[in-house]
Amino acid sequence: MMVMILSLLLFLVFIVLGGFHFYWLFGGTWALENAIPTRENEKAMISIPKIATLLVALILTVFGLFYFMKSGLINVEAPFRGINFAYWFIPTIFILRSVGEFKYVGFFKKVKNTKFSKADSKLFSPLCLGIGVVGILIQFMN
Repeated sequence: MMVMILSLLLFLVFIVLGGFHFYWLFGGTWALENAIPTRENEKAMISIPKIATLLVALILTVFGLFYFMKSGLINVEAPFRGINFAYWFIPTIFILRSVGEFKYVGFFKKVKNTKFSKADSKLFSPLCLGIGVVGILIQFMN
């Protein structure tokens, strides 16, 4: 029962995150300035192409569907090795994201006074760590 609840929680988180990326893909701007890493002068570090936003939106949505399958509410035949690898890979990448690259992103970043870095410290990194911990808990409880 707990695996189902936690899996549904991750499903909802990933669907919402995917939804934000689809929203930005189609021209939405709400919260966008806080979602792109910036240098100390508040200029975006990179220009993100629409195709990258689309890929992230699709990947997050697929991650959500994986956890919907894990909840047991639907039964989809999938190769056990591949899907089991995914259930370890997903939390791992989110834990690594929460740690960051030590300059602009993650708990151990050096640049801490930009809009992005403040949002990263308050929301993005803790959310990524939470996703990772819940994903690993699901694996150990299953």
